[in-house]
Amino acid sequence: GAFDLQPEDVHLVTFCVTELNDREEQDIHFPIIYGIAVNVKTAEIFPATFPEKGPDEDLRSAHVLTGAPLTNIYDAKTEQLRIGPYFWGPFPHVDFWLEQDDAQILQNLSTSPLAEPPHFVSHIRSTLTFLKEHPFPSRSLFPDRKPRIYKKNEEGLWEQVCSDKI
Repeated sequence: GAFDLQPEDVHLVTFCVTELNDREEQDIHFPIIYGIAVNVKTAEIFPATFPEKGPDEDLRSAHVLTGAPLTNIYDAKTEQLRIGPYFWGPFPHVDFWLEQDDAQILQNLSTSPLAEPPHFVSHIRSTLTFLKEHPFPSRSLFPDRKPRIYKKNEEGLWEQVCSDKI
């Protein structure tokens, strides 16, 4: 869907999923590649890591953890991230989940607990804490019902754009 919205004509040639992106260690399945990148000038495809997660990571994760579908937040025309507005009610049993040990969170809040990267549990804890702090984002995060907009500055860092400039 995101490709369809781009003005460029994108042709996806290789999509590596299921058994094509699978390795086994002691009868446990892991992806060979967790993420890919493409050099658009050379067409080279290579494994990618994403140490920089962008702005509002907990907000974006909370949106998905509360059951919302994944959405494309990047606007290639304006080169901006448009995050939200998102709305949810209090997350069920958030205090219970925050009291659980790492093994319980991994086992119960992951779709593939044996193949998660090392930061998975800390990321989920951070997202749960965010949900606890913002049970009604319409009041605390989006009272004006406008998205949070970011654009990269001259140093290449994401910077929030003032809503009055939109």
